[in-house]
Amino acid sequence: MKEKIKVLVAKPGLDGHERGARVLTLGLRGEGLDVAYTGLRRTPEEIIDRAIKENADVIACSILSGAHKELLPRVVDLAKKKGMDKVLIMAGGNIPNEDIPFLKEKGIDVVFDQGSTIKEIADWIRENVKA
Repeated sequence: MKEKIKVLVAKPGLDGHERGARVLTLGLRGEGLDVAYTGLRRTPEEIIDRAIKENADVIACSILSGAHKELLPRVVDLAKKKGMDKVLIMAGGNIPNEDIPFLKEKGIDVVFDQGSTIKEIADWIRENVKA
């Protein structure tokens, strides 16, 4: 088993707001996780390619643009096609509660709302990373 859990924080689509993703990146590092950040405006393909290069255990997608129902299932599909079946894929940002069941049906493991704490997210990651 790896020494540290590796998390890739990703910003899919044309979303130009990254404060939350940066806070999450720094906060998860403070919790002892190994975290990389993709930067803004990444395609699902770029996210999965980076996740492979980073050997990520978790892909944390931060999305505020409203394109979550299109982009996040694409991230899940590409991860499966590239053999990343054990990678957890989580989402957060501006996602309406009524869209959460759809995202979970499409393979998103968990959706954190804007009120979630770094500790809650880090604890969930530690408890759910597949060996």
